[in-house]
Amino acid sequence: YQFSAVGKHNHWDNLFVDRSAALATISDAEILAWIDGDNYGPLREAVAAIAEDDYAGYRPDLDFAAGFDAEGFAVDGSQWRAFAYKPFPGAFWPTNGSTDDVMIRLPAAFRQDGQGRESRAIYRINLAILEASFTVDLAVADGDIVRSVEAIDETVAGIDLDGDGQLSPAITALHGLPDHYVGAAAEHPVRRGLYPEGVEFLHSVRYVDPETGLSVRMKELRYSKKVEELEQWAILAAYAREAEDKDEGKLPRYPGSPLVGLRNDFGWQLQGFIEDEQGRLRLQTEEEHYACMGCHSNLGVTVDQTFALPRKLPGAAGWAYQDLRGMADAPQIGHAQGEVATYLERAGAGDEFRSNGELIERWLDEAGAVDREAMAGKDLATLLMPSSERALALAKAYLLIVREQSFARGRDAVLAPAANVHRQIDDESTGLSEAGAIRTDGFLQLHWVP
Repeated sequence: YQFSAVGKHNHWDNLFVDRSAALATISDAEILAWIDGDNYGPLREAVAAIAEDDYAGYRPDLDFAAGFDAEGFAVDGSQWRAFAYKPFPGAFWPTNGSTDDVMIRLPAAFRQDGQGRESRAIYRINLAILEASFTVDLAVADGDIVRSVEAIDETVAGIDLDGDGQLSPAITALHGLPDHYVGAAAEHPVRRGLYPEGVEFLHSVRYVDPETGLSVRMKELRYSKKVEELEQWAILAAYAREAEDKDEGKLPRYPGSPLVGLRNDFGWQLQGFIEDEQGRLRLQTEEEHYACMGCHSNLGVTVDQTFALPRKLPGAAGWAYQDLRGMADAPQIGHAQGEVATYLERAGAGDEFRSNGELIERWLDEAGAVDREAMAGKDLATLLMPSSERALALAKAYLLIVREQSFARGRDAVLAPAANVHRQIDDESTGLSEAGAIRTDGFLQLHWVP
């Protein structure tokens, strides 16, 4: 283990609290009413009432109640676009108590034609270019990329994007990555696996509703913006600096504040809202914001510090509000077996804490092996949705954390004290090398089988 002396003690105390007695006091009717309550609308109203001079952070500008059209565009005209993606393994599987959605918005120039006029056609093309840049194996050369995309109009862009030597009004695949974006952003170079400055993401984390899958109530609302597009040398320097700081025992530090969000070394500014003890969405504290920064700053698994877009469902089907129904268990690139099956096989469990007995019972046989026959052909909703009983129990467990406002001690809801998580590290060896259990073939991107 490469932990500091402080890090060898597990400070995520909420994992080890026995809340069984408190859980028994919350009825199913109470928790169902709780998760069906709207706390986003009141947040929008509260922030809108604050004077511009008094608050410079993100002002929620997406009307979730108005929803999205069949192509994922926000009906309210805010230019947010929802996309469907495969949830990151473990914590974001609904079987473990949370589900979510993600929206993207490109800067104005990427939504306009060469004359500065709003153009949905240009917006689609630039999103398709970005999709191809992020979702294909980064080992594939730019010129060799092939990616299924929604129908886009090459004649509007004036660029042959599918490599057939002509301009067509409706192509559904990109062959090769263009050098630049199109429209008013035609001077902006396409940089593989890097977002242009000004890109925004909106991410809501929800309870799991046993009936609809996604609760009305939000656990968290997370906003991020690429405020600076760094040169390659600056990105490499940031990684080197992070490694040096670790060697010297320095703790991470991020400029900013909860009022505007915290900024990492890679040009991203992140701001989060979380429930207060009454269920209203409030700004996260600086310490609570560090949970966001930890995942979106220096994890090697991300692409430009993000998780969702590289895992987008290909083509038009991927431009829609998140829905796991009908979504296949696509394998990671380089793998033959579905990602869920591989996770279950390697971890012997359905979550990071190896405490999800329901998923183990559902998809592992008596010998602990993956029941491939049972999993074959099942969509992600079937594979990963919890039973009604588990969904409500996890919602109750999280509600207790909300009432305590103890997020700094861990946000993961557990139904019993974690038995497979270390409280203290004393042995310097993880035992993984000796067991031959170190894996180096994991990728964020997926191989979507046609």
